[in-house]
Amino acid sequence: MGTIPRDTHAQGTAQATTHDPTKGVVTFQDEVVRSAVARRLLAGLRIVLGFTFLWPFIDKMFGLGYMTPSARAWIHGGTPAQGFMKNAEGPFASFFKNIAGPWADWLFMAGLLGIGVALLAGAGLKLAAWAAALLLALMYLAEFPLGTTGAYTNPLIDSHWIEAFGIAVVAATLSGDTWGLGKWWGRHVGNGILR
Repeated sequence: MGTIPRDTHAQGTAQATTHDPTKGVVTFQDEVVRSAVARRLLAGLRIVLGFTFLWPFIDKMFGLGYMTPSARAWIHGGTPAQGFMKNAEGPFASFFKNIAGPWADWLFMAGLLGIGVALLAGAGLKLAAWAAALLLALMYLAEFPLGTTGAYTNPLIDSHWIEAFGIAVVAATLSGDTWGLGKWWGRHVGNGILR
């Protein structure tokens, strides 16, 4: 028994894909996630994750006093990444201490800003997911919990893993199409790494 192809052009159904000969067929979220409730939950997760990246950027930039006091703000000469790297723990500590420098501050802050804006806007989610995975992996290795007693509740898994997988999920499910610029971005950029 054969399968019946879904007719996206039938009256009463929304056209799910558009075709541009220069970009190929674009997939939208409603093809990947059928449930409207699930699409909204994924969009909510995307927004929360975006804010978890954008907020530290703002706090480290201006020293709002939450994790970064005003005197240590980047605009006042603070070093948002170097302090973290110079205080690295575990088997990778010497690596991070040796590479700490002003360039790391620029990359770290650009990463926080870029990932946060992409997630909040719902555009460029695949690129943001790769960048977030790299940033979170480096942060995890700098605080490597294995062998550290008393400071962590789990010797291997921490919030860096949860955030990385969460961002991968919202990127793979095209959650930017709901409450974001994902559909517009998909029509203009296509399905590549930037989608």
